[in-house]
Amino acid sequence: MLDLGTRVHEPTSPDEVREIVAEAAQAGRALEVVGGGTKRSVGGPARADAVLSLARLDAVLDYAPEELVLTARPGARLKDLEKLVVSEGQMLPFEPPRLTKLLGAKGEPTLGGVLAANLSGPRRVRAGAARDGLLGFSAVSGRGEAFKAGGKVVKNVTGYDISKLMAGSWGTLAVLTEVTVKLLPRPKTELTLMLFGLDDRRAVQAMAAALNAPVEASGAAHIPAVVARRAPLRAEMAVTALRLEGFEASVKARAEALAERLRAFGRVEQIDARHSRQFWGQVREAEAFAGGRRPLWRISVPPAAGWRIGEAVGEALYDWGGGLVWAPWEDAAAVRAAARAAGGHATLWRGEAGAPAFEPLEGPLAALTARVKAAFDPDGVLNPGRLAGEAAR
Repeated sequence: MLDLGTRVHEPTSPDEVREIVAEAAQAGRALEVVGGGTKRSVGGPARADAVLSLARLDAVLDYAPEELVLTARPGARLKDLEKLVVSEGQMLPFEPPRLTKLLGAKGEPTLGGVLAANLSGPRRVRAGAARDGLLGFSAVSGRGEAFKAGGKVVKNVTGYDISKLMAGSWGTLAVLTEVTVKLLPRPKTELTLMLFGLDDRRAVQAMAAALNAPVEASGAAHIPAVVARRAPLRAEMAVTALRLEGFEASVKARAEALAERLRAFGRVEQIDARHSRQFWGQVREAEAFAGGRRPLWRISVPPAAGWRIGEAVGEALYDWGGGLVWAPWEDAAAVRAAARAAGGHATLWRGEAGAPAFEPLEGPLAALTARVKAAFDPDGVLNPGRLAGEAAR
């Protein structure tokens, strides 16, 4: 029998996870589920009686480079996994951000945490989101029942795609105990084309032109002048960037073709692979907003409408061709109204704004979400209070 009065549980096996959750469900206790703990400040504080830490479930169970597939426990640290796959010339396709500087967090982000939050970096425009890289998993529901879904090959889905349901659920539906993700070959080189001085609307048009061109751009970001002037970029004017990756000859040819297409938007310059990697690391981590104190929002909108957010707030950083917008804003009602007007939603990632961090749900979507929660965790054992609205997308 487990002592649920103990504040932190650190299981070392899936069986221990199942036992802890089952005991909590039977005793009517709640658990806060964490990995590296680097994103505990996002969302409401979990109203929990104990912490279930997956940090010791960190083993790599199977890595088949020839199949581009890796299976690991959810507590496996991102930096360790990336070091492993880079040694085989491969990478996680969704380019997961850490966001530790942005959140002022200590510790190391884990694979399970990134998948639970469905976090994706700049390559999402080409390779898909984190949820698209999750092939299969094993987990324990809030009932204390072990289950699994998906598999270890890309084409494995029949019936409901529960893997995509888990990604972005922030640990409120089940506790992951094993995950299988697909990998991609690591590009041999990269370069970035840059345009300067564009306003937000014109920049979104330029990014759309690049992403719709037959050049396979793997990153499209815009940093307005008011943000670009800050560290770490310290540019004198707005910067619009397009990344190309692959074999050197291919990258060079595509860069020439894209530069020609973009000439209508102004002077096009190019930065080399080393500076390109540095730049996109800054974009991925939203470093321009690190260390700030103002409430910071992560806003997801249709890319073509992204410029409307910047127009409303006057300060923003755009990724995913305009589809992801980071913006500091004190007025929660105003930011959510602007996001809805642009066809998207907003999540508060840092600070307090007197409103729930996640978008409140209404009507049929709220009812559907409640039914899903009841199916996996009817007694609210897992991360109660974490999500005031919907899970991140």
